[in-house]
Amino acid sequence: MSSWFDKLPRSQYSSLQRISISESWFQVYAIHPTVFAIYEPYHYQEVISYLIVGPKKSLLIDTGMGIGNIEKVVNELSSVPLIVINTHTHHDHVGDNWRFEQSLIGIECEFSKNNDHSLLTEAQNDMKNDRICEDYLPKDFDKKSYRIKPYRISKFISDDNIIDLGNERKIKVISTLGHTPDSISLLDIQERLLFVGDIFYSGPIYLYRPETNLEDYIKSLEKLVCLIKNNKVDLIVSSHNIPKISPHLLIMTLEAIKKIINGEVMAKKTDDDLYNEYNFDDFSFVIDPKFLNK
Repeated sequence: MSSWFDKLPRSQYSSLQRISISESWFQVYAIHPTVFAIYEPYHYQEVISYLIVGPKKSLLIDTGMGIGNIEKVVNELSSVPLIVINTHTHHDHVGDNWRFEQSLIGIECEFSKNNDHSLLTEAQNDMKNDRICEDYLPKDFDKKSYRIKPYRISKFISDDNIIDLGNERKIKVISTLGHTPDSISLLDIQERLLFVGDIFYSGPIYLYRPETNLEDYIKSLEKLVCLIKNNKVDLIVSSHNIPKISPHLLIMTLEAIKKIINGEVMAKKTDDDLYNEYNFDDFSFVIDPKFLNK
């Protein structure tokens, strides 16, 4: 068994209510009476998608890796009309987009349109034996043919748009570029939940890919920290490892990345010696050093 899996389950999940579902690839936890974390613990990415069940509509935030059928999970959790959105279009967040083309909304961005080849390559890379627990794969899943299927966005949205789920349950779209050129966060205004995608999560935060823009990333953190300091956020909701994050950690993240930019933190090289890793108590940054020399 892979070492990452030996460390599971993560302690936070013991305090959350687990919801019974029929799809064994996923585990589902209630993080709020109307918000469900759809967790994929049997892959080292530990991706988490989210379903917000509103009075008149539901919102699915990301569609996971496309290994299990997330549509079945959603149908077991909600019976109201569905809207689907991605926090960004890396392959581990769009795997089942193809199942939801009539419901899928998103940002119009050249990166989203042009990354089809990388989606195929990265999907296959994630099938390596040390990255997945094969005992938990769905019976009809074929590793060799695994790829991200093509999909179409039915409606484009932009920064500051509101997604209305009915009866004042409104979700605000916030452009948070940096991790990718199409990254967004989502603020559940009524419940004061901030869904941040891969802007922050507990673990190594990857800032080394060619589409990463460190300057944009810092600006996005500043935008989200402003929401926190203006008392609009009670909980950060992240897309990997554990769902619930204290808002003060996002403030610490901004302080940490600024220290790195100012040369105040020592790095160690990653195992492949390509990137710098900067370690902090609850997270780390894995950064391409070229981004720091601009």
